[in-house]
Formats: sequence, C-alpha cells, structure tokens
Amino acid sequence: MTTAPTTSPNGTTTTTMPLQPLLNDALIVLRAPTQVWSDATGDMGAAAVHGIYHGDVRHLSSLVASCDDSPIEWISTAPDGASRVVFGGLLRGIDDTTPDPKVRLLRDRRVGNGVVSESWTVRSRIDRPIRTTVRLHLSPEFAQLHEVKSGHARPRAAKTVLEQEGVRVDAGAQGLTLVAPGADVSSTENGLEAAWTIAVPAFGEVEVGFTLALRDDALVVDSPSVPARWDAAAVASGASDPRLARWLRTALDDLDALRLVLPEHPHDEFFAAGAPWFFTLFGRDSIWAARLALPLDREIAASTLRVLARLQGTDDDAPTAQEPGKILHELRASSLEIPGEGIVLPPKYYGSVDSTPLWICLLADAWRAGMPEAEVRELLPALRAALGWIRDSGDSDGDGFLDYIDRLGTGLSNQGWKDSGDSIQWRDGRLAEGPIALCEVQAYAYEAALAGADLLEALGADTDADDVAFWRAWAVDLKTRFAATYWVETPEGRYPAVALDNAKRPVDTLTSNIGHLIGTGILSPDEEQHVASLLLGESMSSGYGIRTMSTGAAGYWPVSYHGGSVWVHDTAIAAHGMLRAGLTAEARTVVDGLLDAAEGFAYRVPELHSGDQRTHSSVPTPYPAACRPQAWSAAAAVVCLTALTPSPPA
Repeated sequence: MTTAPTTSPNGTTTTTMPLQPLLNDALIVLRAPTQVWSDATGDMGAAAVHGIYHGDVRHLSSLVASCDDSPIEWISTAPDGASRVVFGGLLRGIDDTTPDPKVRLLRDRRVGNGVVSESWTVRSRIDRPIRTTVRLHLSPEFAQLHEVKSGHARPRAAKTVLEQEGVRVDAGAQGLTLVAPGADVSSTENGLEAAWTIAVPAFGEVEVGFTLALRDDALVVDSPSVPARWDAAAVASGASDPRLARWLRTALDDLDALRLVLPEHPHDEFFAAGAPWFFTLFGRDSIWAARLALPLDREIAASTLRVLARLQGTDDDAPTAQEPGKILHELRASSLEIPGEGIVLPPKYYGSVDSTPLWICLLADAWRAGMPEAEVRELLPALRAALGWIRDSGDSDGDGFLDYIDRLGTGLSNQGWKDSGDSIQWRDGRLAEGPIALCEVQAYAYEAALAGADLLEALGADTDADDVAFWRAWAVDLKTRFAATYWVETPEGRYPAVALDNAKRPVDTLTSNIGHLIGTGILSPDEEQHVASLLLGESMSSGYGIRTMSTGAAGYWPVSYHGGSVWVHDTAIAAHGMLRAGLTAEARTVVDGLLDAAEGFAYRVPELHSGDQRTHSSVPTPYPAACRPQAWSAAAAVVCLTALTPSPPA
C-alpha cells in the first residue's frame, strides 16, 4: 500500500492515508493485456506500482534477483521495443582483484500475452571456474487493479502446488505457473523461490531462466494473433526531423503492444487506452487513438468501429448510463470501484457524452480514407442509432445542446475527456454544476451530423431524403446557436466558453477544449484563426504543448490533472484540427513543442505532463502519476508526421 504521513496541528506525524502510485520513475515492459512494472534494475517490489499484471489483476507484487556470493550491481537498462528489456549487472563479489569488472550478469526480460520470461546469463572473463547460486524471489498477490491504483492493494488467498520443474499458484479465476528448468523451487514464508546452482567455466558463460504463465478466466479482452500492419522503422525513416523519427519508432512499437481484441471477435482490433490502469476498451480513447493514427492504419479504425457498434446501447438503463444508440465508455471484467470517491462503475459503462458523435466522425474519416463501402454499409444501422442518440437522448434538458449528468451519483461526475471531478471550473475557480454542455461536444455533434448526412446520402440506398436534409439543417441550427451562446469576453480576450452550466450560463474559463473546435466546421475561418492564436499565446502554450487551463484562471495549477497540465493527445487534436483548417504554420508550431516534449521524455511520452513554462525547465516536468504508454499520446506522433510531411504517409 502506498501511504503518506498526516500531521496533527502540533506538528506530530500520526496516521497514514493511501495514495495513488507514482509512475514516472518506473520501467514498463508490455504486451496487452500483460504488463510488467519494475525499477531500472528489473527488480520489483520497492514501489507501489511494481509487479506483474494480467488484465485487471496484479498477479505478482514483487520479483527480485539475487546471488549468494555477491551483490548484483546493476549498471545498464536497454529497452528493445515495448515488449523486451535487457538489464546488465556486475558480480564483483566473485570477480578477480583487477580494476576491470570481469563477471557480468545479463537479465533478458520478454513479455507476451499472459507470459513473462527471463533468461539470466552469467559471463566470466576470469581464468578460473566460478561456482555460485543465483536466486529468484517472487510474491504472488492477485490484487485488483483498482485497489492498486487507490493504494489499497489487498492480497488474495491462493493455493500453492509444487510441481516437477516449478510451481502453480491458484486464486480462483486467476492463477500463475512458474517453470524454472534446473532450479530448486520452493515455497517460502514470503512467497516463492527458485535457486540455480551454477558452475561458470573459465572465460565462459552459463544461462538459466524461467517462465511465468499467467491465467485470468475473467478476462474480457485478449491479444491479437497477427502482427501490426505497419513497419515502424520504415515509417520513421520518412520523418524529416530526427526527433520525430525516434518518437515514431517508440510510439508505433507501443501502439503495436497496446492492440487488443475481444475474444468472441479475434480479428477486430482496437487500441487499449494505456498502462497501467486502462488495458481495456475505452470508447473515446480507442476512437481518438484510431483517428489520430488513421493515416497509417485504416483497418484498425474500421475494426474499432465494429467493436463499439456491437456494444452500442439498446436500452435506457441509469446504473450503466446506457441509452439507445449510445457508444460505450468503458469495458471491464468486473465493477470498478474508486475508494474514497463514491464511484462504482459497472463492467459495461456508457458514461461518456462524446464517444457517440466521435464514433460517427471516425466512421466518416475511415470512409473518406478508403474503408471499403461494403464494410461502411454494414455499420449504417449503428450510424442511424448513433444519430438517434444525438437527437433523442444526448440533450438531457431540451436546450438543443448535448450535455451530461450522472443520474445516480455513483458514476463519473464529468463525462467528457476531462473526466476528473474538478475539471469544469469557472474562471474564478468555482466548480460548474450540471447538466454540463461541453463546447467540444457541440463541435463533434456538428461534424457528426453533417458526416452522417453525407454517409446516408452516399451509401444508404433506403435513406429518405428528408432524413439527410434534417441532419444538415440540424447542424446549421446548432452552429448558429453555438455562435450566439458560447462566446465570452474576459480580461484574457474573447473565446468560446468551456461549457454551459445547468443555468445555461457560459462557463468562462479559457481552456484547451477550444482547440477541439478547430477543423470541425462549427467555427468560421476567422474564428479558427483567432482560437489558434489564443492557444499559441503565453497563457495557454507552455512551449511543450497546450495547457488544459489558462494560467489566468484561478484554478490553474501546472500539476493539476486537468487544470493546467499538458496532455499530449489534447495538444495533438488541436494540431490535427489546425491542419484540417489549413492553419499549417500554427500546426507546425504546436508540433515543434510536442517534439521537444517527446525528446524530454526519451520519446515514450506519458499521457500528460506539467504545464510549467518551458523557460523554467530544460525538460518538461513529469506529472508523476501519468500513465505510459498511452495510446492516444503515442498516436500523436502520427499527427506530427502528417504536419511535417508534404503529403500524408502511405
């Protein structure tokens, strides 16, 4: 459990409270739905996030290598893509007395779907044989992912069975099997141990290893059986900026490792949202990741659309926030509880106001990018249902704008992409009260209505012309009302409000949400230019990306989750819109900041980082609990490639 001290008024440190694990210093190796978090030595257990996860369960909380006759002095960490890393160490306790180290340990870790393996190679350059024992210590846990995230990790009871070359541990629906050829395997008070007694010849080497097979019978996702369709090295070779080439290689490898399928449809892939907490299907995240990556992979956009269409809402059900035609927000194996916040999300949860119009936008983009018409036609019933949701259910209070409100008080209080409880604020710091009608959701709906009309007109043989006319008129009306309602004047200038509150008042904070309006058509060209200039201004641009909230707002704080930090995908969406609107110079300015941020994070960009001004730091400051890799952050690299390439990549 991660805890922090609390201090009484007299200054005495007393009890502790659970905290979310920090991630910025941890190392991850992954192949969704499996992930391994460790320190830079490869060992696990010293940090709260450490462990081996499969699906939504942490199977092991610690794993440590040791040598009986020498400390292991780790000196190198060499990632090889998303799913492999090699750690290098020295065994000077069994070395000779000369200055150069001559006995090394190489630890090669590989992660596959439900499989983690390591080979340990001891290499010697000394002129005599070495005999020693190397040991693997590990601790099964089987804690739920949401417990780990909240700092409340609770080990579950398990049964251990020793086998000929390993051990099996069962904990109900979950379990693991350790196979360690040649090792003496035993059960200890603190977990399991495998010990290899090795004899290394003079000037020789010895290799031992183990494999962990992870089981979770409750999994609702699986890894695809085919490789990714892109060649990361080939794509990166086309980048004009060496920073972008390095980011693309890392990002595309991460996207490959984040691909998932649903077991009943193993050929329809989608991107898991990100590690460690979101190794599953998320409507909004999977859509945006596919949309940003569309120039490289049209097929995953099409399959994402199909996966979400199969799960499209059919009933009005308050506990799941399901409504007819609504696109899913999140899919889990079991309910997700967030301790201390009163949030309990069911396994299928539809609490997202933007997934439905974004699904339509992705369908139109994929169609225009060459998605086969037969595949598009198969999705026309889902398109009609999604348009029906926009018309009939998306507007809860009848004011003509799409909005959201948590009907039962146990779901997400905010249901746009900024879904933290304090994300929608007035400029003076007060929280807005719902129903909330976000500005970007109106832009998505406007684009979706026109795109839906185009799709129905072009491909819907049985479409009534009046339906097409209805959606085009609906979009024109929305654009007119948006222009009359959302714009505000503050000391920071004139701009669209982040949202309307329950009293239909425009919430006047300057935020990155307005970047999502660019390129959708809901703004005039002059308004798009004006909004772009605001986003590139000092209060919004950190130099490493666009802040989620202006420095002029009372609620601004650079390490706030949604109140002043920089989210890479959010910035990339603004650049994506600028490109669509013909604001190429502005888009390239945004991209330059993203490339500097990517360089500062060694090209595996997290989901967000601090909004501190670039002049204050030579590298971006981490948001220490940020997930990485994150699918839509990785896909941002493709937007940068598009911005810096005369024509979109093939």
